[in-house]
Amino acid sequence: MFIFVATVLLYVFGFVFLYGVIRLAVRHGIEDVESRRSDTPDAARSTARDTRALV
Repeated sequence: MFIFVATVLLYVFGFVFLYGVIRLAVRHGIEDVESRRSDTPDAARSTARDTRALV
């Protein structure tokens, strides 16, 4: 019984940990993209051009 409880706890906490790691990675990725976008002098024109190209 102890092994079953320990397995379930590790399984559940593993998914919670994995969710946190993925969420952290996505947040850092978005911050990197925003910082690179603001570094370019013509960011507004580039964004508008990319949007028009996508449409």
